[in-house]
Amino acid sequence: MTHPVAHASIVYWRRSIWNGRRCVPVLMTLDQGWLRARDRASADLFAVPAGQVSGRLSRLGTLLLTVGGRRYALVGRGSDISPKPSPEQRRDFADFWAGRPAPASGGPGFLDLVFNGAAAWQTRTWRDALAAGGAALR
Repeated sequence: MTHPVAHASIVYWRRSIWNGRRCVPVLMTLDQGWLRARDRASADLFAVPAGQVSGRLSRLGTLLLTVGGRRYALVGRGSDISPKPSPEQRRDFADFWAGRPAPASGGPGFLDLVFNGAAAWQTRTWRDALAAGGAALR
């Protein structure tokens, strides 16, 4: 059984394992059973019911999602040369959380926070939110 879950954050879609410029920010939201991802131009990458999403969290903290037959490698932060989130992404993120309670979680571990900018914590919270929302994650 799934429970109503609301979650949002800006993650990075690692479109290339070698080129940091191709690790691009994506605003991902999970609300009312729907998972949506929008790029820097606010165009939808996908908008699907959470139950149509499958994937797993890798040992290195990459959230590997399959949506509509396409695989997305999502990480908690980009490289130093990755594009920054657009003002629209930041505004939409703030609007999503306006008037909602902050997600209940323990927060990132010290080492993840200091050395990794809490990137692993961010992908773990997505894994947990998607599983609670009905996605097939292993």
